[in-house]
Amino acid sequence: MAFRNPDPSVISEKDLYIFDMDGTIYLGYNVFPFAIRFINHLRESGRRVLFFTNNASHTTEFYMKKLDRLGFSPREGEIMTSGDVTIEFLRRHRAGKSVYLVGTDELVESFREAGINMLTGEEERADIVITSFDTSMTYHKMDCACRLIRGGAEYLSTHPDFNCPTETGFIPDSGAIAAFVTASTGKVPTYFGKPYRETVEMIGEATGVPLGRMCIFGDRLYTDIALGKKHGVTAVLVYSGETTREDVEKASPAEKPDFAFPSLDDVDRVMFGDPSGK
Repeated sequence: MAFRNPDPSVISEKDLYIFDMDGTIYLGYNVFPFAIRFINHLRESGRRVLFFTNNASHTTEFYMKKLDRLGFSPREGEIMTSGDVTIEFLRRHRAGKSVYLVGTDELVESFREAGINMLTGEEERADIVITSFDTSMTYHKMDCACRLIRGGAEYLSTHPDFNCPTETGFIPDSGAIAAFVTASTGKVPTYFGKPYRETVEMIGEATGVPLGRMCIFGDRLYTDIALGKKHGVTAVLVYSGETTREDVEKASPAEKPDFAFPSLDDVDRVMFGDPSGK
């Protein structure tokens, strides 16, 4: 049976609206104009907005500038990444531990600035190895990570996404890099970002909004939608990124979104009416 949306008025009753970025509000640097319109409508109606991306290849500061250039006018405290969640976990639960991170220079620097004890990878031992979405990845980095994990390091990953959607198609993401490490070492990482509890807990602490008063919009079943389904957050899928209608039909009841729309344009029309006034 084809997926059908229940009464969409539930979406209008929330206090915090969480947006995935890649594939949901833009693809690469190609912005969805209707996403800007929808988010502006939410703010104008007194609702709160949070941008959350699993893409940890860049920092919060980078996304602030990017979203501003694209026309989303982000405000202070409206952006979080899986890198932020991972750093907070290390601060709270692994203080002082040595870390080797397979990530972009930008991400490594953000960990260092947060006071994390960072390694180069050439050391004989590490307390923790973390892999992320590394667009500057080399074989040497992967070799160092695998060697340190075999030597007893705890293995973490910022997020589980296998592919990152771009304006020219999909490119390998953090989950694909983790699969390489797992294939070589036999070790499966502890993941952060969506859909894991550490993420919703951090969002709740930062915003003060209960989970039942949140709504998340995203294009992936196994991250965005799973975050909602596992933790009591209303989950809205859009078909503007990775997931297809066929994927939704094949998903188990526990994995299906609460709502599914072609794009945020359709959600905007449901909540605020036809923008043309017709």
